[in-house]
Amino acid sequence: MRTKLFLSTLIIAIITLTFSMLSVNFVFKQQFGDYLTQVNETTLEQLPSRLSALYQTKGTWDPTSLEEVSHSLPIDAVLTLTDPNGKLIATLNNSMEEMMHGQGGMGMGMGMGMGMGMGMSTYSTTSWKTKPFTVSGPLGTLATAEVRYPATAQIINPQDVRFQSAVFRSLLFAGGLALLFGIILSYFTSHQLVAPLRRLTQAANRIGHGHLDERVSLHSKDEVGQLANAFNAMADNLDRQETLRKQFTADIAHELRTPLTSIKSYIEAFQDNVLPANQENLSSIHEEIDRLVDLSSDLKDLNVAEIGALQLNLEPVNLTPLLEKIIHSLNPLIQEKEITLTWHAPQEPVTMSGDERLLPRLFYNLVHNAYRYSNSGGQITVALTQTPAYCEIRIRNTGMGISEDDLPLIFERFYRADKSRTRETGGTGIGLALVRQITDLHQGTITVQSEVGQATEFIVQLPKAIKVMAED
Repeated sequence: MRTKLFLSTLIIAIITLTFSMLSVNFVFKQQFGDYLTQVNETTLEQLPSRLSALYQTKGTWDPTSLEEVSHSLPIDAVLTLTDPNGKLIATLNNSMEEMMHGQGGMGMGMGMGMGMGMGMSTYSTTSWKTKPFTVSGPLGTLATAEVRYPATAQIINPQDVRFQSAVFRSLLFAGGLALLFGIILSYFTSHQLVAPLRRLTQAANRIGHGHLDERVSLHSKDEVGQLANAFNAMADNLDRQETLRKQFTADIAHELRTPLTSIKSYIEAFQDNVLPANQENLSSIHEEIDRLVDLSSDLKDLNVAEIGALQLNLEPVNLTPLLEKIIHSLNPLIQEKEITLTWHAPQEPVTMSGDERLLPRLFYNLVHNAYRYSNSGGQITVALTQTPAYCEIRIRNTGMGISEDDLPLIFERFYRADKSRTRETGGTGIGLALVRQITDLHQGTITVQSEVGQATEFIVQLPKAIKVMAED
């Protein structure tokens, strides 16, 4: 990727520089040509005064002076000078051939006619202009003249050519220098862009091989930095999930081993005639089997909910008797722990569209969770309220509370805030995960507020009418 990025940047730089140099060179030639044309026009405008001054200084048309005037004419321009009677005085030209040999061209009479043909041949494909003017002196008209010159000045003067070449060489040098800096900049830019991506690739490979503690240290705020932050967040989540998985494996092993060991002990005692197979002992075995069935049911329901296979069987559900039934079923445990439970029931029925099989599971887990984490002699408050669109259930208990670090994680599957608690006191971390799944299925929300050592409150909001998503 680094090579491709470097080459693509280099090609773009070369193309840009090439077009820039060609454009600058074209514009320079055009502008310089316009400048030379303007110089020629200015020179021709000064010719009458120069010729007048020349004649007045010498008192005649001096051939040497006229030759000097011919050197100042535009390249390949032809000046025909006649006296007031129409007699030819001289024909002056400044042909390119004579200029290249350092000679001015001037002839008297018909001999100078050949110079015009030679000069015109250079501009055979160029448009020409003709400009007549009068040479005046103190006593009147000294001569009349007509100059024929190229409409567009060509860059053929050696000095002009050298100047143009110098400018083009400077342009090439500047372009080459810019290209060199572009190559260096492209190299380092491609390195700066690709290096963090390589680190991300290496980190991804290490995570793929089980090194979940791998992180990428990038502090830039661009897209690559955002990708690194997302990668680190993903790695943190994978690491947390792996920790939860290991913890869950240990919890499940313990939860399975404890009842199975108890059942095995009872059966061995029956076989050795140590214990009688009476109603009391068989009831103990039945309780252990119920624990295994409950654990299996929790795992199955959570798995079905997470893969989206859990379907709602919607029907009208009155939440008031549903919550009263749950509170009544847990009342013996609550009284045994000397907990005070306060139930705030509304006067009017609170009916919503929900699953009559899953909603009791949701509220049972929350109330049972409040019972578990309440200290002896504590207090549990269950309140049910409603608005035109929503039902709200608040379940509050006094007790150990939940720390700020644990609050964002309590709805993760297999997570237990207190790692030292057993299933009887702390569960396996499946209940609240299942609560969230059931709440989400009913398009509701669940939030929790807690103060360590004080109290914890779960707030569930459920819509009275569930929006059915249209199938594609």
